Amino acid sequence: MELMNLSCEGFLEELASKAAAPGGGGASALVGAAGVALGSMVGSLTVGKKKYAAVEADIAALNVRAEALRKQLEALVQADAEAFLPVAAAYKLPKETPEQQAHKAAVLEKALENELEFLQQLGTAGLDDLCPEAPAFLPRWEVSPDANYAAAYQARRAAVGQKGYGMFARHHVFTIEDGRLVPVRYPDPQRLSELPGYEREREKVIANTRALLESKPTNNVLLYGDAGTGKSSTVKAIANEFAPDGLRLIEVKKNQLYQIPALMDELAKNPLKFILFIDDLSFSANDDNFAALKAILEGSVGGRSHNVAVYATSNRRHLVKESMSDRSGDDLHAADTRQELMSLAARFGLTVTFQQPDKDRYDTILLELAKQYGVQMPSDQLFIKGQAFALRAGGRSPRVAKQFVELLAAGVNV
Repeated sequence: MELMNLSCEGFLEELASKAAAPGGGGASALVGAAGVALGSMVGSLTVGKKKYAAVEADIAALNVRAEALRKQLEALVQADAEAFLPVAAAYKLPKETPEQQAHKAAVLEKALENELEFLQQLGTAGLDDLCPEAPAFLPRWEVSPDANYAAAYQARRAAVGQKGYGMFARHHVFTIEDGRLVPVRYPDPQRLSELPGYEREREKVIANTRALLESKPTNNVLLYGDAGTGKSSTVKAIANEFAPDGLRLIEVKKNQLYQIPALMDELAKNPLKFILFIDDLSFSANDDNFAALKAILEGSVGGRSHNVAVYATSNRRHLVKESMSDRSGDDLHAADTRQELMSLAARFGLTVTFQQPDKDRYDTILLELAKQYGVQMPSDQLFIKGQAFALRAGGRSPRVAKQFVELLAAGVNV
């Protein structure tokens, strides 16, 4: 179909339809041709006017160039369609057998080569290359004759496992809203170097994360222990530290666990590596989300994706709230029930315990945080005041130590 033979209404109907062409390129070329035609109209109205007699020859010459340019742009409307139609047809090719898949991949690869060749020509062309004899008053843009766009694209393509694509290239932390991923524009900037005092515990989580990035066998991780010991901060800092290596973090709330299987199927096709982060996890005995998480960790007919691991934090070792009445009830198979409740924690291959720091560890944390915040205070006074602050705050923890040091840095008398 010759697109330029269509009426305006016909072209717009084709543009609005499901047809592969015309598309954005053809529409842009047509708009450009219309702009040039407006210029020609002004020139035609100018030629023959007495007051423009001095520049009539120049106007006439511009009209000739404009006419040639308009014809070029009109031709590009059709050329754009003819260039894209083979690609659109390739997407519809069958892919049931390995031979069909190979053929489809070859056709698409050839189309990509053609597109890159055109991009190379366009990217290294100046105004005079595209429009010979362009008027001198038109601005010229800078070009890079040595640029190799095909090589740059292939290098970026090879690094897609580290850099990602689309929103995964621009962001590294996500949440789930209405079943879809939403990027976090301003994630917590926590770094591992800012978390003193639990290096041995964190090293286990870091080693597991490196295994995930290297496509080695990886465990789901449960970080459990006392409040304020840095469990969540550890996961967020690891996500920030390894984002350049292709790690992405997706925070999942407990009431969204049922959405994870579909999400994992979608992520399985992504070249990046993902941590599904469930913070402050705990269940009641009759919580429907309990069974959902069990199936996700292990036990469903769909195997776990090779590029996804679940990292959860909790203040409870066995994750399920249990009362004395639960143990003294009328359950005929109480042992089986308890085993069922404890089985969830067992499905995390790696469990890392973050215990409340003793005095020596707490003092070490205080000293390191004071250095980070630039707090100038003799260490003996820092330790005494820090311990007193911890007593008033309900106990020692890295969180309490950070709160204390931040108050000192702010000049608050504590």
